[in-house]
Amino acid sequence: METESEPYVRLASLRQLHQVMADMNTARSLADTLQTVADGATHALGYEMACVNLVRPDGDLVVAAFSGNSAAEALITGRVGSRESWDRRLNMGERWGDLVFIPHTEGWVLDDDDVPQWFTDGPEPRFEDEWHPSDRLFAPMYTPGVQGGSCGELLGVISVDRPRNGRRPGAWGREALQMYAFQAAIAISNARLRANMQRALVRLEREQQALRASEESFRQAFEYAPSGMAIAEMGGDQHGRILRTNDALCRLLGRPASAMRRYSFSDLVHPEDIGTLLRTSAEGGRAELRLGRRDGTYVWVSLRNSVVADAADGPRFLLTHVEDIEERKRRELQLAHRASHDSLTGLPNSAELRSRLAARLCRRPAQAGELESLDAAYGHPAFDAPAGHGFDFRPGTEGYDTFDHHVHTVAPEDGRDDGTKGLAVLFCDLDGFKSINDRFGHNAGDAVLIEVAHRLTRGVRDGDTVARLGGDEFVILADGLGKADAQDLAVRLRNEIIQPIRAEGRAVRVGASFGIGWAHCGMTADEVLKSADERMYVEKRSRPKQHRRAG
Repeated sequence: METESEPYVRLASLRQLHQVMADMNTARSLADTLQTVADGATHALGYEMACVNLVRPDGDLVVAAFSGNSAAEALITGRVGSRESWDRRLNMGERWGDLVFIPHTEGWVLDDDDVPQWFTDGPEPRFEDEWHPSDRLFAPMYTPGVQGGSCGELLGVISVDRPRNGRRPGAWGREALQMYAFQAAIAISNARLRANMQRALVRLEREQQALRASEESFRQAFEYAPSGMAIAEMGGDQHGRILRTNDALCRLLGRPASAMRRYSFSDLVHPEDIGTLLRTSAEGGRAELRLGRRDGTYVWVSLRNSVVADAADGPRFLLTHVEDIEERKRRELQLAHRASHDSLTGLPNSAELRSRLAARLCRRPAQAGELESLDAAYGHPAFDAPAGHGFDFRPGTEGYDTFDHHVHTVAPEDGRDDGTKGLAVLFCDLDGFKSINDRFGHNAGDAVLIEVAHRLTRGVRDGDTVARLGGDEFVILADGLGKADAQDLAVRLRNEIIQPIRAEGRAVRVGASFGIGWAHCGMTADEVLKSADERMYVEKRSRPKQHRRAG
């Protein structure tokens, strides 16, 4: 094509250019595409040398392909020119459309910059349109699809040297080089896209392989985990419904996997532990509660939630880890029971008795006339007193008033039974117990204490407390009793205790003295017990010695 005279261009030359463009778009890799671009500039456009400078990710340009001179190719291929130097080139010289021509009269200022370059030898031009060895011609390549060409992102620059006909390209040559640069930009963009797609496909395949391996690992870890595992729905109408369980959980609860899918954990939890389950955070929450087995029993478990996503923005599920802690809970309950109960009788001990009693008492009693004074102070009913004053009185019933959400314990008045019901504290001391220990030994004495504990427990209501204070002293807390009710209870319990007791193969008998005290807010637990103890001694001294026990 370099021998053609414009505008007379042979059809064979156009076919050659078309074939080069086709080869660019069918190259198998970016490197092949860049070399095809360089070769096409020399073979189809008729330049002695052509160089493809490709923009790197950091913005500088690297010599990525060279054609026409093996010595020059070995010297500058792979070398880098700064973006600043290239911008200087593309902004000077003559503009031939999107092409940049820098004649030798101006290009000498670029001889010492950092852009890799090669100069050919040759005579000085004799004619105005003759090519000078120091002339420079650049064809910038911009991202395709942008009107105006140079307004797009710069992909690279094709630099060509010395047309084979020795003359500066005319209108057709310039148009052909500009068109070639545009098609080269498309080919480079496509090659990069293909390379990115191939890398993405390889990465996707690796990720899918890793995902499949991860899913298989998760499946095996889930299925064969020694502790229970479950996957449940998160959110929506079916929130909490169990979707999948492993064998360990099915064995723990005695339920088949098909049956487990009909439940959520709220269906299986012990009624007393529903609040614990509801307070457990869905994301990373944990709780200790009881789950129901198929046989109707319950097992203590540690339940821990984690959130897993099915896809990046897909539905989320709860992965619940269920660990059997029945044995640990049993030991904890045993230790707690030992700490709070008497080892001989199994009754609450002195510390537990004081704890239960103190829980019913506050240090701020409702004084007579206090409600009226508060009404006067605040100008409205006392139970609407402003927050921060510590008062929250409300009219009560049967001798109780509330104070700071606490039910006040109020004792019946001394000397008469006015119908007030309160918390009765019955202090029981066995009569004649020491003689049994002295005569028959401590084993017999222990047997008596155990039987007395049983009789006292049988003689009170559910919810009442029977405690062993120590030695042969017992205390009963009975709430909601009037004075007559408490006295009747003491008589009934005394009559139970004086019945013969089998101890060490013989029948023995003990008596019992009861003192009835009344708990009310403002007292300490020790003050209440001391009051009942004093009344017991009054009662013990008031009866003849021979009546304190029967036989």
